[in-house]
Amino acid sequence: MSTPLLDTAGLGDRTSGVRALHGLIDSMVEAESLDGDYDGLLIEVDRAIRRLESFKLRVVAAADAARVADRTGLAGTSSWLARRTHADPAQSAADVRLATALDSSRPCSEALSAGELSTEHAKVIVKATEQLPEGLDEASVAQVEQRLVEQATHLSPEQLRRAARRALAAVEDDRAAVDAHEDQLLRSEEQAALAKARLTWHDNEDGTVSGYFTVPAAAAAILIRMVQSMTSPRRARLGATAAQAGTPVERRTWVHQNGLAFVELLEHLPTDHLHGKVAATVVATVELATLQAALGAAGLDSGERISAGDLRRLACSASILPAVMNGPSLPLDLGRSSRLFSEAQRLALATRHSTCAADGCERPFAWCELHHQHPWSHGGRTDLKDAIPVCGFHHRRIHDPSYIHRFGPDGITFHRRT
Repeated sequence: MSTPLLDTAGLGDRTSGVRALHGLIDSMVEAESLDGDYDGLLIEVDRAIRRLESFKLRVVAAADAARVADRTGLAGTSSWLARRTHADPAQSAADVRLATALDSSRPCSEALSAGELSTEHAKVIVKATEQLPEGLDEASVAQVEQRLVEQATHLSPEQLRRAARRALAAVEDDRAAVDAHEDQLLRSEEQAALAKARLTWHDNEDGTVSGYFTVPAAAAAILIRMVQSMTSPRRARLGATAAQAGTPVERRTWVHQNGLAFVELLEHLPTDHLHGKVAATVVATVELATLQAALGAAGLDSGERISAGDLRRLACSASILPAVMNGPSLPLDLGRSSRLFSEAQRLALATRHSTCAADGCERPFAWCELHHQHPWSHGGRTDLKDAIPVCGFHHRRIHDPSYIHRFGPDGITFHRRT
């Protein structure tokens, strides 16, 4: 699909016409009062904006066909657009994609030019028609597009995006075929969403950590629903979290309330069904007397420290496991009776190691597996003194016959055999 090019000979007249619009807008903005039909005025202003956005896309498509960017040495039309309008490069690239994909003879472009739908609606429609099954004739594609344009007049872009997954129903009577097409689109969306999954965090060095995440919408919906339920006005009235942060509930911003709910959620995450219960749990080291008195501090295996009182509270939910010094003992030496190390042994080892034991490896203890320094298959014992944490990479390296490994005071070192 392509947008018909603007007549370059008439560009000057069009430029003058757009400038005349500025004068008209100035006269409206300078009006002393906006009393009157607010609904009608808003609708017409929005329609005018949409029509101008449509015209802008025609200009962009014409500039792309004329290779305007080449004249100034820019990398492409999106770079030219971003430079000339001071727009975000990603948004400029999206605008160029839409401009070059629209076909003026098709329903979407016609509706966009008339101001009947927005560019966001148009992006959804263009993508939906591009994702239709191969082999569909042009008439059928146009019919699907027309149906989407009709839906766009009363749906938001997000609602239209969801409806567009079943756009094939406009020309396909077989529901099974429509279902199969929708399933294929959803699977592609889910795979793309997983590929974009990200989680980063940064220690602010003031007792807080800031983070950023990108997750699939379905997973985010779970988190959002939980946070929303935890911050509902009814729950707030019951004072469920009023003691936290010492701030009256009615004075908290929604952002702060969401943050407190997120903290509460993290502190109560169940870890018993995750791989290695203690591996997914923060371990705190604390003296027995300190824990009993609820005074003093406990050291976390992440290197941070928290108050003993906070440790006692968190330990109730098992989000933090206390390794109590001078407290009740657990069997940490299992000898030959067991091949696998126990949770108690892992907990004890977490008080000694915060990372993988390989020299120079910074992978956290939570990622590590416990390895016998003396192989169990060769008579080694499943005792605490024989346990050493190694990440998956270095655990495989230990069992790789191409390498020699040695245990030393600075950790495990590796050398390739010659």
